[in-house]
Amino acid sequence: MSCRKSIHALPAELLEQIQEYVEGEVIYIPKKKSSKKCWGENTDTRGILAARNAQICQDFQSGMSVKQLSDKYFLVEKSIQRILRKRKIE
Repeated sequence: MSCRKSIHALPAELLEQIQEYVEGEVIYIPKKKSSKKCWGENTDTRGILAARNAQICQDFQSGMSVKQLSDKYFLVEKSIQRILRKRKIE
């Protein structure tokens, strides 16, 4: 989040209107919904997790237990079960 002076970012008329409600305070103006990005859109984290989850499913189908998968991938057993359940639904 960046910070800009309102006198440089807003027209004088709009600034005067805002001062009717807020004066001398810092306010946050959120992005428009159309400008928001989904989680993981800026990085490759989404792809990395998808590949990891696919590997977890493959290991499970090869005979590894949930406990073994938990130890191998450093996840709690509930997370492994959730991943397996989600992949089964898809």
